[in-house]
Amino acid sequence: MNNLTKPSVGAVPKPPLKSRFLSTMRRDWMLYLMFLPGLVYILVFKYAPMYGVTIAFKDFKIGMDVMNAPWVGWKHFIDLFGRTAFLRALQNNIIISFAKLVFGFPFPIILSLMINEVRSSKMKKLVQTSVILPNFVSWVVVYGLFYAILSPNAGALKEVLALFGYEGALPNLLASQSAARTMIVISHVWKGAGMGTIVYLAAITGIDQGLYEAATIDGAGRLKQMWHITLPCIRTTIIVLLIFRVGEMMYAGFDQIFVFSNDAIISKIDIIDTYVYKLGLQERKYGISTAAGLFQSFTGLILVIITNWIAKRVDPESGLI
Repeated sequence: MNNLTKPSVGAVPKPPLKSRFLSTMRRDWMLYLMFLPGLVYILVFKYAPMYGVTIAFKDFKIGMDVMNAPWVGWKHFIDLFGRTAFLRALQNNIIISFAKLVFGFPFPIILSLMINEVRSSKMKKLVQTSVILPNFVSWVVVYGLFYAILSPNAGALKEVLALFGYEGALPNLLASQSAARTMIVISHVWKGAGMGTIVYLAAITGIDQGLYEAATIDGAGRLKQMWHITLPCIRTTIIVLLIFRVGEMMYAGFDQIFVFSNDAIISKIDIIDTYVYKLGLQERKYGISTAAGLFQSFTGLILVIITNWIAKRVDPESGLI
């Protein structure tokens, strides 16, 4: 019996954990050096500010020590949900985020499948570059482009329609309440679709080409290969990106909304981020604005957990944890 617990003759003992860690650090020191700026960024700008979350439960005023601020419990949350403006921002946030998810999430997948079917390598690179470029353009420039195209007085659309004999008046889509959310979703899809294709095309590149050759021999066309090979092989990537996207549902895009908003449409596109900006920086109500931000983050965490649980139920190999 005792022989079973003894190490086998000639077995090499495993080095201590500390030695293995130092050995790994010496071997891959350049990789850890590249990782260091990202780690510092997350610690400084993501974790350190969490100390300020306690302001949501305190009567904090500028110049006051957070630790010594009076504790008020759930007072700011009760005040927050009693405000019509916050409920309106919450409703807009949900509508705009859901529309972005429904229309914006599948678009990069479809675009990647279409780009993957382009046989000319030069044409494929040209299309890839063309769809990725808008991602590097700021929202200020995007709004300028939309204004230059859709302006009812001197926009490019008016000039094009005039060439076809249309002389009627055009609606101002950027100041129309009925079209405001549609413009937000369209600009979001146009700007962000290209970056998503990078991930999906990388996943498609890793698919075993033998699967396509076997399917071709069996008589499967390009559409069937796409449906039965490409999509199932990138399913895990799709699920992971979907979890990330759902986790960001409460963040409908501050930069975009801030640039596109004006007095005519603010009631239709005001979201939690812009509402927090007004409360915190313009009205200096730090407690309520922190409570709104905490509610936003907590809801996003719950959405991630629920989506991850559903993903694990559907496919045990998927999910983040």
